[in-house]
Order: sequence, then structure tokens, then C-alpha cells
Amino acid sequence: MRQLLIEVEDDIAAKLEALAPGRTRRRSEFVRMAIRPALWELEEAATAEAYQRQPDSASDAYLDPSTWEANEGARRKPRR
Repeated sequence: MRQLLIEVEDDIAAKLEALAPGRTRRRSEFVRMAIRPALWELEEAATAEAYQRQPDSASDAYLDPSTWEANEGARRKPRR
């Protein structure tokens, strides 16, 4: 795991200290948990933007249902 040094405003640092004191080692996990969804949202926004610039068309999606075969042996046994 890499270590990062970040600067935050005094009010944010005070709130972070109150919620996740550094001496309890909860702060790093708190920050990691906050960063993960923020990065995911940025990736989703980039994907949505890419689809807006170049949307899929019906001709892009190829589906040939005749290639599907019924697989009778693949049925699951009911749970009890």
C-alpha cells in the first residue's frame, strides 16, 4: 500500500479528527472508504460522457439467437 500526503482545510481536518482520530488508526480506513466511491463516480461520469459522444446503435449489437442451444442438463436442483 502506498502512503499519500494530502492537505485539507483546517475545518475539514478538525471534523476528520473528531470522527476518525489518527491515534486509533481509523483515519486511513475512513479516507480510503471516502475515496473509493468518489473514484467510482468519476469513472461512471466518464463512461456516460463517452456514450453521449458516441452512442451505441442497433447495428453495433450483434445477437444471433439461433446459436443458443437448450441445455437440459444445466437445470439446478431446487433448494430445500
